[in-house]
Amino acid sequence: MTRDFRLLAIGQGLSWLGNAFQTVALAVAVISTGGGAGDLGLVMATNILTLLAGTLFGGIWADRLQPQRVMVASDLIRFAATAGIAAMFATGGYDLAGLCALTVVSAGAGSFFSPAMSSLKPLLVPAEDRQKANASLSLLQSACGVAGPAAAGITVAAFGAPTGFSINAVSFLASMVAAAMIRVRAPRGPRSPMIGELAAGLREIRGRDWLLANLLGATAYHIANGVILVLVPLVAMERLGGPHAIGWIAAAEGLGGVIGSAIGMRFRPRRLLFAGLLALPLMSVWAFAYVWPGTLAAIMIGAVIGYAGLLFYDVAWDTSLQENVPHRFLGRVASWDYMASFLAMPVGNAMAGPLADRFGIDRVLTTCACVLLLASAAMLAVPGSRRLTRTGRPAEDDEPDLPPTDPTPAAALVSDPHRS
Repeated sequence: MTRDFRLLAIGQGLSWLGNAFQTVALAVAVISTGGGAGDLGLVMATNILTLLAGTLFGGIWADRLQPQRVMVASDLIRFAATAGIAAMFATGGYDLAGLCALTVVSAGAGSFFSPAMSSLKPLLVPAEDRQKANASLSLLQSACGVAGPAAAGITVAAFGAPTGFSINAVSFLASMVAAAMIRVRAPRGPRSPMIGELAAGLREIRGRDWLLANLLGATAYHIANGVILVLVPLVAMERLGGPHAIGWIAAAEGLGGVIGSAIGMRFRPRRLLFAGLLALPLMSVWAFAYVWPGTLAAIMIGAVIGYAGLLFYDVAWDTSLQENVPHRFLGRVASWDYMASFLAMPVGNAMAGPLADRFGIDRVLTTCACVLLLASAAMLAVPGSRRLTRTGRPAEDDEPDLPPTDPTPAAALVSDPHRS
């Protein structure tokens, strides 16, 4: 892999680890200072609503500016906001309104970061190596998802929540430095009014049946998954032995993610998106295992199988976007993708309690498992999803006056002395 890709991987790895410290520290800090579930829920809702409000604009600016500049600015703002949260709890000055305000600042900056990184990733490696690069990042994120919470729990228990926030703040600094050192430059054309640019990104989605179908299908998928993610800890607590069961299941999910990402590094079918969509329904195995047979061992096996399928699909999806969407639209298309996730998951979270009270946990989990399966099948039913083939090259742009969309062609990278 190239020097620039290694920089991104290092920065993101540290940032993903830091995010785990933030998650643990937030819950501990709010509850230990007298706040309750209502306070914690309000902060989490503030985070999601801010992401919803900012993500589409983040996609526009990712396509307007050099993406790493957007990432640097985002990380700097998130560092300052997170350091402010650490100082608030370290001095005993907990204030819910202040915490929500700092959360708005941090989440607002974060809503610009993700589309920018989606725009940057395909520029860092030759086109034929993009699947491997996406799988490598997915593998790294899965590993951080396993190691991060464990390290965060130990650290926050030993040194307190302000330490957890401080570690996350430092991780943003590390990510910022790594992004600032990336040398690749993206071609950028003339700007147009913001609403027009937003509409242009939406037209790119509507013009590709596979892209529109996957976004709509993923929305239904995420609603069902949002319900499941609220209910499965309840099942673990009530039927499987308590917190230790939640830990074992989380470890199995992480292992499945590692396996799925590793498969994505090696398995390179010609119809990559089709293969990913065939793997995606495996998540229904994980969801249904909570109902039958309902044992911890079966659920852990289902978690490994399901998350392996999910992460392989993620690799296939990212690679398909990079090969088939012109780069000048990639940030905006990615922002619509993130928007669907941010909107759908909270809807599912909110529906979980009322549905479980009305119909029972097992019936709701069974229904949601069927929704996961049907949403995947609906995406597969679209001809473009089945026919889309790998190209091994950047997507063609219909604007001949723009520079080439791959500013780091393979021939140049082969001679790069920093390449491993």
